[in-house]
Amino acid sequence: MVYLSTWFRYIVNKLEYSVSVSWKNYKGGQISETEVGDVVWKNMFQGKLTYLHWNKGEGMAPIIGTQGSTLLVRKIPVPDPACVLVGDVVVFKDPEKQDDYLVRRLAAVEGYEMISNNEKDEPFILEKDQCWVLSDNEVLKPTEANDSRSFGPVPMSDIVGRVIYCLRTAVDHGPVWNR
Repeated sequence: MVYLSTWFRYIVNKLEYSVSVSWKNYKGGQISETEVGDVVWKNMFQGKLTYLHWNKGEGMAPIIGTQGSTLLVRKIPVPDPACVLVGDVVVFKDPEKQDDYLVRRLAAVEGYEMISNNEKDEPFILEKDQCWVLSDNEVLKPTEANDSRSFGPVPMSDIVGRVIYCLRTAVDHGPVWNR
């Protein structure tokens, strides 16, 4: 049996998500002021807070596994450093192919100073609304990892959601531990 407080939290989260998405669309000029209320109710009743994502690549092995893992992702309507924390495993738009999505661990957010292992690279500070994502697979070389070491900082607005559960096989599954 599900407690009443659980349903209440779920409805509040859905309402918050619906309002955030509607406000984002309104500010972006995609909907008019008169359509905001309709979009809130539409997202409230038809929108989903979680979705399934099929992992591609070995960038997050062994934490998530190799190709073929199914991930349960919690949507984040307006990502910012207050709701997406350093150490979270996130799904974001691939900076090189905007139609694809990558799964990586959030390593740094705005204000962090980034220092390279390469002495030729100058240290820099991540600007507002930027983040740095890294692969968990230590076997891969930085050029093979397809993370911020190869394509640079990622806009926070490209983050779609936080990975909360991984299903590798019928017997190998469990929550993804966000640090």
